[in-house]
Formats: sequence, C-alpha cells, structure tokens
Amino acid sequence: MSQFLINPYRFAVGDKWYGERGVFGGGIAVSREDTIDYITIDTTGNATDFGDLTQDVEWISNTCPSNNTRVVWGGGNAPTATDVMEYVTVGSTGNASDFGDLTVAVYACSGTSNGTRGVFAGGGDPISNVISYITIDTTGNATDFGDLTSGNGQIGGSVSNGTRGIWAGGYDGSDTNVIQYITIDTTGNASDFGDLTQSKRACSAAFNDTRGVRFAGQSPRTDVIDYYTMGTTGNATDFGDLSNDFASGAGCTNNSRGISAGGYDGTRLNEIDYITIDTTGNATDFGDLTVGRSGVGGGSGD
Repeated sequence: MSQFLINPYRFAVGDKWYGERGVFGGGIAVSREDTIDYITIDTTGNATDFGDLTQDVEWISNTCPSNNTRVVWGGGNAPTATDVMEYVTVGSTGNASDFGDLTVAVYACSGTSNGTRGVFAGGGDPISNVISYITIDTTGNATDFGDLTSGNGQIGGSVSNGTRGIWAGGYDGSDTNVIQYITIDTTGNASDFGDLTQSKRACSAAFNDTRGVRFAGQSPRTDVIDYYTMGTTGNATDFGDLSNDFASGAGCTNNSRGISAGGYDGTRLNEIDYITIDTTGNATDFGDLTVGRSGVGGGSGD
C-alpha cells in the first residue's frame, strides 16, 4: 500500500511497461542491421544475441512500447521509410514477428506505453506530426491517436509514468527543445510540457515512476543528460553527462536504472552506459553491444 501511495503512476493502467531485460534492435553498423541484443539491466556486462528483426532496418523507433512481456518496434529506414511494426516476447530469445502496420511510413519515430496501449509519434520522410496507437497484447494495425504540436523528425525518445506519454526534442525544420505530452489512455493532440536544456534531435530516453530522462542527441552532438518530473509540467534540469558526445542511440529502463546503448559520434558505437534515475550525476560504463551501431531502438520487459 505505501509503495502505491509513493508511486501513484506505477500501476495506474494495465501492467508494467518496463522490466529487467533490455532489448536493442536494428540500427546501422557497416550496413543496416536486423540484430537484436539483450542485457539484464540490474547487472553490468556485455550484451548477448537475442535473435533477429524481420528486416534490416535503421532509424527504427528509438524507444519502444512494452507491456512487460512484449516489446514492439515501429517504423524505420529499410531502405526507405517503412510502416512495419514487429515484436518479441522479452522473456525468451528468438526472432521478431510481424505485429501490423503504423498509420504512416516513417523513420526515426518514438514509442511509449502504459502497459496496455502503445503509442508511436513523429518521424521523418516527410516530417510527420502523426500519433498512432496499438493494443500491445494483440496484433494488428495502428489507429490514429492525434497530432504532435508540430511535425517532428528524429523525435527524442519517449517516456511514460503510466498515465502520460512524453516526447522531447526533434527536428521540425530546425532542432527543437520542445517537450510535449499526451494522456495515453485517451486520444487527442499533444500539449506543451516545457523545454529541454538545449535544442537537439535524435536523443534517447529512460524513466522511472516520476522522472523522465533524456540522453545525448545532436545540435551539435552532445553528452548532456537532462530530466524533468513527468506528473507536472515545466522545463528540464541538468542531470549529468554521458561518457561521450553522440546521437542516435537507444534507451530503456527497469524503473530504477536508465540505459543508453549505441549511437554515433563519428563512428558507430557499441557502448552501453547507465545511470540511477532517482539521483543525478554522470553515467557509468555498463558494457558493449554485440555490434556497434546507431539508429537502434530499445525497450524492456521481463
């Protein structure tokens, strides 16, 4: 009871939307990849092969909806913008399966969930303001949810407190610092939340019950981590720094640790870093992906 009172969003809707196993799919190394890796978030060490996506794809959704059992990727460049969604059962290993189609073909979109409903937003080719949603426990095509406050390519990784889905940063003709949010269990257009500490695109994200955290990004490439309290509105605050300046990585969480994996700093990175979300400070080395790559997408479950 006391834990629920302290963390009022944790199980507000559906099941958990995170877990102890982090999975990272797709990206580009020398060429586009179908690789899926996994880690145990509460430990440290190198990633292990999980299986393969249904296609070789970069710029897949940089954060992914989860219902604690399934993680769903959407969109990407394969080699043109795609509407494909695919999923894995996180507690096992093996290849991804087709889930259905997004409402638009996009790359560099971003997804989040409340444990029941998964929501994807933004992306490029052309720049999109579309928000669409799925029911994670079924398969099928996405349905229109509403619109972002503006078209947003290379949108920043999304976070959730179980009630709100929040996106930050991206590109709408220029790099933006805008943070915007929706109420996941309804439909409708996004609303303004506040601003990041800097304008940037292609950042990744993690969260716990109360905080959303943004990793890195480009405008120019940066090592900045910033955070905000999801249950309120307002501007982000500096959290600390990553191990180097990069963009186009993936993020995931177990509700305590935030993970940043892969990215591009002039080369394709295999680095995995972690933070403790409830504190502030610089990231710590976790281990390495099986393949250094950028444009990768991450999620977590049990």
